[in-house]
Amino acid sequence: MSIEFVVHEEADGVGVVVIEGLKAGTECNGWIMQEDKIINFKILDDIPIGHKVALRDFAVGDTVIKYNTDIGKVVAPIKRGQHLHVHNVKTKRW
Repeated sequence: MSIEFVVHEEADGVGVVVIEGLKAGTECNGWIMQEDKIINFKILDDIPIGHKVALRDFAVGDTVIKYNTDIGKVVAPIKRGQHLHVHNVKTKRW
């Protein structure tokens, strides 16, 4: 079984893509490291290596958690399997 994205712990809302060329429509496996658990769902957008994929649906104003850390707020709705990046999440720092 291949792993296309990794997640630090189950409480995180995003995973990090670890392969080149992840395409929309692909059924992907993600490894939740802390719990040593595999999850599977369809990717909805092309997502570059090193970028984030949403593990659940997010509404505007939601907080995004990665590595058990608040990484920002959602500024546009995000569905599970979508690319999560600067176009739909902004820092809370400014």
